[in-house]
Amino acid sequence: MLSELRGRFSRLVKILADGGYRGELIENTRKAYGWVIEIIMRKDKTKNFEVLPQRWIVERTFAWFECYRRLSKDFEYQTETSQAMIQLIMIKLMLNRINK
Repeated sequence: MLSELRGRFSRLVKILADGGYRGELIENTRKAYGWVIEIIMRKDKTKNFEVLPQRWIVERTFAWFECYRRLSKDFEYQTETSQAMIQLIMIKLMLNRINK
C-alpha cells in the first residue's frame, strides 16, 4: 500500500498508525520513502474510554461511513468498488458542509 502512495502525495511526511503497525515497518518506510510513521498507543493503565490524539479523526470518519448501507458491511466483491463508494460518500459529506 505504501508504494502506491509514492508520487501521489508530494506533501506526505508523517503517517499516523495504531499499535498494530509497530516493528520493522517503521524503519523500512523511513529508509525507502523518507516518511515517518507515528504510532498512537493507548495507555494500558486506563480502563475507561479515552480519546487518543489524532486517532479520533479516523474513528469519526469510520462512524460516518456506518450511516451508509453500502459501507456498513462488506457487500462489494471488488476493492475498487469499495474505494469508489468511499470517495463518493466523502464528496457528499464535503458538499453538505459547503452548503451549510
